[in-house]
Amino acid sequence: MSNPKHLEQLVTPGRRIKQAAEPGDPDLGPLAELPGKWANEPSLPGRGWNLIALPFKTPNINYRLLLNQYNETISFSLVDKAVPNRGIEGRGVEQTDQFSVTLDYRQSIHQIEAADFPESGQEGPRGAAIHHEPGLWIHMKNQTTEGLDVARLSTVPHGDSVLALGTSQTIAGPPDIPRISGLPIGGPPLLDSAYLAPYQHFHAHPFQGVFDPVEPYKLLEAANQDVEIVKTTQLDVSTTVSTGGIANTPFIHKQANAAQMRSLFWIQELAERDAQGRPKMRLQYLQIVMLEFFPRDDGMPGLIAWPHVSINTLTRL
Repeated sequence: MSNPKHLEQLVTPGRRIKQAAEPGDPDLGPLAELPGKWANEPSLPGRGWNLIALPFKTPNINYRLLLNQYNETISFSLVDKAVPNRGIEGRGVEQTDQFSVTLDYRQSIHQIEAADFPESGQEGPRGAAIHHEPGLWIHMKNQTTEGLDVARLSTVPHGDSVLALGTSQTIAGPPDIPRISGLPIGGPPLLDSAYLAPYQHFHAHPFQGVFDPVEPYKLLEAANQDVEIVKTTQLDVSTTVSTGGIANTPFIHKQANAAQMRSLFWIQELAERDAQGRPKMRLQYLQIVMLEFFPRDDGMPGLIAWPHVSINTLTRL
């Protein structure tokens, strides 16, 4: 028979095991509003957009630019409010344990429409499942390093494993959307270069009439027009920070290496209320994964970095 007193000694005092997470729980810190299921609003489907350059055999440029419009669901659930990381300072002078809040997440994305240039016939049908991602969000409650208080761990079926580290902050009002470009870095500098014909094509003829890969951030700005955002919690993480990084399978590393990632999540409290009188919540994100393939064309060493950009605006159900 087990000894209850012995069992108590194995559980850190104050640690909470297997508790359900309710949105707004202050114990979760900057992750407080994430628990639950987020999805495209039924009345506003298709606000997920993706662009990616892929190696593709052609007479001249040997790549194609693929654009997707998609619907998405992300579900967040509590793992633990106090995962213990044990440590000491010096030669055992002081115990310096760290405790972390951890949320599990599951992301699922289904295609609405897709187009590529040059046309390949490989863009996939409507309704196709084009992404599945399990992962964790972590809030480091104490013993932080370099001010880094949040982390995201994720894996994808292509064969990539990601650790991104960063910071959280809460601001009044809407987020400041970075004005990022989808153009490659290290290739020809001018959009009118023949090498950038796929980008020229969708810049002149935006995908679905609205998505321009040269200025992908504009659809996030458009989603915020006429929406009163009272408060935003920003989670900004990158694989280039501290001990972060991406591990890839050999084929991916050789053909189109996922070298770095930055993702910005904006958890937004709206002035609009739901049927129970509670503030409506939205989740926006901007994610950039730099894929590296083909030698640079600007005289610098290394490979061209191709931005793989994903954006969406979701509502908590």
